[in-house]
Amino acid sequence: MKIVKLNKGTTEKIINSAASVLKKGGLVIYPTETCYGIAADTTNQSAVSSLIKYKGERRNKPISIAVNNKKMAQKYIFINKTADNLYKNFLPGALTVVSRGKHKVDYRLESKEGTLGIRIPKVSLVLQIIKKFGKPITATSANISNARTPYRISDILDYLSPKKKAFIDLIIDAGKLPKNPPSTVVDTTLNEINIIRQGTINFNKLSTKRIITNSEIETKEFAQKLIKNHFKYLNSYCIIFALQGELGTGKTQFCKGLGLFLKIKKSIASPTFILLKEYPFDFKDNKKFFYHIDTWRMKDNNELKEIGFQKMIKPGNIIAIEWLQKAKIFLDSLKKNNKVKIVWIEIKYGNNINQRKINYYCE
Repeated sequence: MKIVKLNKGTTEKIINSAASVLKKGGLVIYPTETCYGIAADTTNQSAVSSLIKYKGERRNKPISIAVNNKKMAQKYIFINKTADNLYKNFLPGALTVVSRGKHKVDYRLESKEGTLGIRIPKVSLVLQIIKKFGKPITATSANISNARTPYRISDILDYLSPKKKAFIDLIIDAGKLPKNPPSTVVDTTLNEINIIRQGTINFNKLSTKRIITNSEIETKEFAQKLIKNHFKYLNSYCIIFALQGELGTGKTQFCKGLGLFLKIKKSIASPTFILLKEYPFDFKDNKKFFYHIDTWRMKDNNELKEIGFQKMIKPGNIIAIEWLQKAKIFLDSLKKNNKVKIVWIEIKYGNNINQRKINYYCE
């Protein structure tokens, strides 16, 4: 067993050493964004046997694999539309995407149903090792079964018998890792998101969608399309559009788009200095209200109560809040309110002066 310290001067040598060990069927302990993992050649039966003996009793639990990009993943699994969306939006990162396997890795790594978990770590060293090796590696934590999650090498070695230590060929020591949660595990085999384990990634955001607009007009058109898609809920819900973005990114332009869809004749302007503006609109022969709130000058969430926010929450009403971060705690408290649907929207500057990148999801 060899232990090497990771630093700028040793990176290239470590990559070559790790790839060499893996090609010989050995085991390598390596740092990830969640904890220390242990790598074996996923196509080498002897290497996988060593890994399983090292880990101990697993009761036929599958073992995820790590690849360096989507192209490599496609050699080992089938990627449907749901999985493809996750690959595009969340990988590399602390996410394990379970798909139907092509049975090209050792059979013990796949589940009894033939599914296989794929990771693309957000750690350059690991991606370079995989690229150098040319094949996927196992992506399971480096602790033996039922031992503590390893954030330091001592978390591993202190709990190993000499017999267990003999399985390890190379340890890449990157020091103490941040105590991050494990990866989020999502099964996509049924063409929908099925959460198996919650980890670093917020599950509410797995359905995040992204769009790019190239002008103020397109931002307003997107707002109209979005409210049109949610308009059917107005019979039973108050819809809240929670907007976040730097100054000038187009939050107010988005609100103007909402006003256009609602056929509000008054010009929608930012209520920065008065906090709130309200605009009546007709909904099924009833008068409802579009409330436009800007929290920029608010000191805390209590000011929302002072302007009567609770009374605004009625089915048929629409609320747009700019600078959602100042109202986040209050909005989070509404998640269990069965009369509210919240659409979270983040607007960022794009690649040119007019372009905007918009992320959004509903809960």
